[in-house]
Amino acid sequence: MNFIKNLYIHERFFIYISIIAATFLLSFWVNIFYTIAWLLFLILSVLFIFDSIILFRFSNGINARRILPDKFSNSDENPVPITLENRYPVKVFVKVIDELPEQLQKRNFEYKTSLATTVFHNFQYNITPVERGEYHFGNLNVFVSTPLQIVARRYRFDTEQMVAVYPSYIQMRKYEFLALSNRLTEFGLKKIRRIGHTMEFEQIKNYVAGDDVRTINWKATAKRAQLMVNQYQDEKSQPIYSIIDTGRVMKMPFEELKLLDYAINSTLAFSNIALLKNDKAGMLSFSKKIDKIIPASNKRTHINTINEALYNIDTQFTDSDFGYLYATIKRKVNQRSLLILYTNFEHISALQRQLPYLKAIARQHLLVTVFFENTELDNLIQENAEDIQSIYHKTIAEKFAFEKRLIVKELEKRGVHSILTKPKNLTVNVINKYLEFKAKGLI
Repeated sequence: MNFIKNLYIHERFFIYISIIAATFLLSFWVNIFYTIAWLLFLILSVLFIFDSIILFRFSNGINARRILPDKFSNSDENPVPITLENRYPVKVFVKVIDELPEQLQKRNFEYKTSLATTVFHNFQYNITPVERGEYHFGNLNVFVSTPLQIVARRYRFDTEQMVAVYPSYIQMRKYEFLALSNRLTEFGLKKIRRIGHTMEFEQIKNYVAGDDVRTINWKATAKRAQLMVNQYQDEKSQPIYSIIDTGRVMKMPFEELKLLDYAINSTLAFSNIALLKNDKAGMLSFSKKIDKIIPASNKRTHINTINEALYNIDTQFTDSDFGYLYATIKRKVNQRSLLILYTNFEHISALQRQLPYLKAIARQHLLVTVFFENTELDNLIQENAEDIQSIYHKTIAEKFAFEKRLIVKELEKRGVHSILTKPKNLTVNVINKYLEFKAKGLI
């Protein structure tokens, strides 16, 4: 029964059958082909039995293993290594078909190779998830055939493996590495000149060429009879909150990734940078009510707490309650903090409904409202309008783009900082704004 279940006819077998059938047809006109056809059929039958014996004589002729990590990084390429081992005494041809998670919507994965006897072979393929959650892998199917390639035997490995897809920790590590090596400018992060001295005093040290002459400590210079300067360090332990709107406006997808997931990936990377700068990082998500709130902390392990909270966030099909957000911030966030609010406004009327609450929050905290450019309209705006319909479409697209710029002006006029960004540039622009505030001593 197991033999029948795992026995598959190779593609070449049907070619051989077609040749034999053609020979039988020719025998209607030439008798000699009748004998040749039966001879070919007999040879094919013997080879079929011989090929089957070779493949099924060994119970574990092939060993295969799919190596999965504990978690995948959302919106990034994640490698999936596979190891093959040929235990047959002959060279074999292998076709690997992996049953991928349903979220990927791929049913055509296939990998072919040949393996010499007692040889290990490693390869990998990449998957790019675009939503968080549990990804279930099915069977790893390996079809093996001998050089005769008449029949194939199926092996099944690694049934029911699950990997959780978390917010983009690959992006987080990339910016962490660049921050530690002072190479942030390579990814568009600005090097911002510090303004003034709104920093904490650290120590008095000897003057060296290049030090700011405005920091000379004349009393210490007189005592030591040599130039001494005050050294400062950045103010630390400033509370910084990432606030994520999980309402229906954040469900809009760009390049297969929802705005919510762009905000989540940015929150993780930005919070990690803030912790590296010795500030306190926290997060809050809301729609009709407050979904999650993580108090700001500067513990290095706090990034894991934020990551776990971000993993379970999802969008709601409701309008978000900014009034409830304001009341919660007033009650829960007592110290003046930097608040990065990820939301989206498509129309100026949508902003005007929430503007009183944003102004109220901005009176107590340093508020930055982050919303998104509709990049899907770029092609429409750049196209040449050649008929009435295309003129209409282009005009509407330009109207939407103009309203986005109008929203920025309205927020600036009301004293609320803002970032209008393309989704793919979100993390860079948020970190730039944070570094700008640090340089100006606003936090």
